[in-house]
Amino acid sequence: MRRILGIHRPGPFHWVGDGFPVKTVFSYDNFGQQLSPFLLLDHAEPKHFEPAAKPRGVGEHPHRGFETVTIVYAGELEHRDSAGGGGRIGPGDVQWMTAAGGLVHEEFHSRDFTARGGLMEMAQLWVNLPARDKLAAPRYQTVLDRDIPVVALPGDSGQLRVIAGNFAGKAGPARTFTPINVWDLRLKAGHAASLDIPEGHNAVLVALNDTVQVNGTDDVPASRYVVFGQTGGGITLAAQAGDVKCLLLTGAPLDEPIAGYGPFVMNTEDEIRQAFVDYREGRFGTMPVRELA
Repeated sequence: MRRILGIHRPGPFHWVGDGFPVKTVFSYDNFGQQLSPFLLLDHAEPKHFEPAAKPRGVGEHPHRGFETVTIVYAGELEHRDSAGGGGRIGPGDVQWMTAAGGLVHEEFHSRDFTARGGLMEMAQLWVNLPARDKLAAPRYQTVLDRDIPVVALPGDSGQLRVIAGNFAGKAGPARTFTPINVWDLRLKAGHAASLDIPEGHNAVLVALNDTVQVNGTDDVPASRYVVFGQTGGGITLAAQAGDVKCLLLTGAPLDEPIAGYGPFVMNTEDEIRQAFVDYREGRFGTMPVRELA
């Protein structure tokens, strides 16, 4: 059984732009090496937005040195970036943006969602890149719900979507630079499931909506997360009072220094300073002209 290293609370609630009320569940500021290659996870908990004339969201801003993975549970987002990536994603869809050498992007509620209003819920994960790939060319992957394999868990206990990596012989569609698993898990109330985790991987479980019991001993309330050791086999999860929605992330640690400041995550402070220079001098590209509605 995989050893539990700690169960932790998320950071305080805050807004990202005017469209995403989030809690930072975890960050590399606190557990960088224990979570590597995962850097940060923001969860925008379910919130109803009234219809509006102008899309809410976050405007143009730069990134370098890592990837952002946005999972939509409810609502609809539109993305554009200076490398030509972009698109619209809705419930169950994922956008996987590799900033790598640098780009500028924006994320807003879609125009259709803005006009009708409704429930919005999403999670955004930051995945670190190894030093050799931090200045690679940016890329963008739209991972649609219909293309994500769904594995039924034994005993009709729930299901697991394989966004990246592998589970039970199914491979996720997202392309990654290093070995990682991004598993979107649903567990039915009153049921339990055992999950194997690759030896040597860091692993973190995030309870998104309700309490989940881990390894038969520890109750993990909504918004809290569990950090596991790198060895010892798998874990068991049990849903008690209600159906549970979780993210389970595992990855081979990079074992490299982490230097981060705002939207940049590199290996050294000098590289961070160079990122600011390159951004100010326009080397991250420019955003395409927005089409009129």
